[in-house]
Amino acid sequence: MNHSALVYSHSVSPRLQYVVDFLSQYYGLSFKLIYDEEKFINAPDQCKINYGYHRLVANEIFIHSHVLLFETSVRSVKIECFEQNGYKAFFKTEGDFGFDLVAAVFFLITRYEEYLPHRKDIYGRYAHENSIAFREGFINLPLINFWLEDFRRLLSEKNSQFSILNSQFKFLPTYDIDMAWSFRNKGFKRNFANISLLFLKAQFRKAFYRIKVIRGKKQDPFDAYEWMDQLHQQFQLHPIYFFLVAKETGKYDKNIDVSNKEFQQLVHSISAKYQIGLHPSWSSGDVASLLTQEKSTLEQIANEQVISSRQHFIRFDLPTTYRRLIALGITNDYSMGYGSINGFRASVATKFYWYDLKKEEKTNLQVHPFCFMEANSFYEQKFSADEALNELVHYHKVSKEVNGTLITIWHNSFLGRAEEFKGWREMYQQFISSIAKG
Repeated sequence: MNHSALVYSHSVSPRLQYVVDFLSQYYGLSFKLIYDEEKFINAPDQCKINYGYHRLVANEIFIHSHVLLFETSVRSVKIECFEQNGYKAFFKTEGDFGFDLVAAVFFLITRYEEYLPHRKDIYGRYAHENSIAFREGFINLPLINFWLEDFRRLLSEKNSQFSILNSQFKFLPTYDIDMAWSFRNKGFKRNFANISLLFLKAQFRKAFYRIKVIRGKKQDPFDAYEWMDQLHQQFQLHPIYFFLVAKETGKYDKNIDVSNKEFQQLVHSISAKYQIGLHPSWSSGDVASLLTQEKSTLEQIANEQVISSRQHFIRFDLPTTYRRLIALGITNDYSMGYGSINGFRASVATKFYWYDLKKEEKTNLQVHPFCFMEANSFYEQKFSADEALNELVHYHKVSKEVNGTLITIWHNSFLGRAEEFKGWREMYQQFISSIAKG
């Protein structure tokens, strides 16, 4: 059987097999990895990629291999960036592509650098300033996709099938429901404490407004669900909602009581129309058993199996967090991005299977990278709604250019009528409308 591409390597390597599998997924065509030099040389004419140390046949694509994919440990790797076709690249080698594309892809999508000693941010997360993407100025690009589109042109010279676009641009809106309501259903104790504080500060207008919301005389400022639903129906969107269902509230976990009937009705009504996922609490990052409890809670409320998740505060550590998710039966994670800056954490706008670098194996956990979260724009980057719109337009442009998937994160709090987020709801609607027009 003639495969679309034959890849030769001088050594067996699970790392190399992982990237070859990713290429098959990306192009939608089969890449077969072989280690027999004679078979590679004598194979019928087809697209041949030689990932070795010297050229073997006349019509091959030769990529001189970097040592990274033939190691079994994680170590500090020397990275020197240069420009190629208008984009940054690294692992420069001789050959037909200018650099070791295979090793560079592996380095970025496995998040290799996050396994090395690094500085943490104020929340104990991997600080984005550590990353090569930030330091070299390509964090705002799905660089891997641009590389692979350049490589597609080289492949299509050997096999015209590669000129056919495998994927189409997709837009996936996602929402984190950290606090379903600002005032409603917070319970007597929490509301009484907050209203008392407002009276003590002589903020009477805010206190009376809060009382009216609690009594059902005014709409809660975070209640944007009906408006969001109308937006999805109008533009035929298929979002995913991630619910925070921590049993105990705390400094970072401020969700509504999971036993609250109205909260359960909200989960029911949304899960009846859209896909839902778990938003593992901050506390579950410290106490692993809470993750099991929270998944079970959401499944009981929604009466369906939960297989998707995104970490609250984008708090995760590799490989620990992903291993816990896999053990729980989570097959899709949407945490791959930063909670401190917008951009492409793994430098890609395409889903991929997570590779466990410590175990040296490909897993069944699919990672869906996001590149924009409105909270990053507002709190971290200090952007206005108009500035954030320009940012969104950029991410839409570069994702569409490579037929990638644009995943955004919004919170119901920004889409309601809270005074501090004035203008953000309208900005989101403007962006959605502009996408629909192409």
